[in-house]
Amino acid sequence: MFGIGTYIAIYFIVWWTVIFMTLPFGVRSQHEDGVVQDGTEPGAPQRPLLLRKAIATTLIAAVIVGLFAFLVETHRLRLDMFPMPFKVD
Repeated sequence: MFGIGTYIAIYFIVWWTVIFMTLPFGVRSQHEDGVVQDGTEPGAPQRPLLLRKAIATTLIAAVIVGLFAFLVETHRLRLDMFPMPFKVD
């Protein structure tokens, strides 16, 4: 029903939404660890683990978009199922 470009755009939006949800997990600030480097913010993360979060985000977003694509392509999820402020033909 949708083209590959549409699914790529949806994946991009979902990926950025999920990355902002995963960023706070497992973060300890320099203040919490008791080691604050001179010239840095005490609330700055000690180890942000960005690679691990990017991998997790990629996998989570792929599952979400894959499920969405499956539902759309099997016609279990249709645009006319949602209330619209305008008439959809």
